[in-house]
Amino acid sequence: MNYKKIIDPVVFLQAHFSRAFMKRHNLTTREFLDLDREKDIIGFFRVGYEPFHLTGDEGVLEEMDAYVYKK
Repeated sequence: MNYKKIIDPVVFLQAHFSRAFMKRHNLTTREFLDLDREKDIIGFFRVGYEPFHLTGDEGVLEEMDAYVYKK
């Protein structure tokens, strides 16, 4: 079954990049969730879906870093 076809595209991006962000910063699920409560990382994708679905992974992760860590 192709899950990408049945999952909302925003939810797919949220899941994909949450995992990638956790790996990039060596965060546990709990640490990520705590950071999300503080910074609304998941909400970041609801607002930025249009440019993100056309951007490569590294570019999106850099945007996430800038958003979360206010570089």
